[in-house]
Amino acid sequence: MLHLITHYTVLALNVFSIAILLVGVIKAFFGFIINEGKGGDRFDVASKNNHIKIYLGSYILLSLEVLIASDIIETIMNPSLDDILVLAGIVVIRTTISYFLGKEIEVAEKERTS
Repeated sequence: MLHLITHYTVLALNVFSIAILLVGVIKAFFGFIINEGKGGDRFDVASKNNHIKIYLGSYILLSLEVLIASDIIETIMNPSLDDILVLAGIVVIRTTISYFLGKEIEVAEKERTS
């Protein structure tokens, strides 16, 4: 029974992660369309597009964090050596992506405020 609950919890977290990504992409898409439709100074448009990228990046980071939590829960319930090694690899990859995406967002945010 606990295994079934864990399975559906992990599935729900994965679906939630996808939903987070979709919301971020849809918001970024409409923000981009509106920004490009307004036209104006190309530097102003580029600056606003950079802000949209920062906004989308925050959704991507949140989604990755939810996926890591999902993987941890799944591995706790199935603690074989193979699962632990796969989790370690996934966490390293996702943490690396999160780190560099976070740095990119940080730099873009500094550029936006200066």
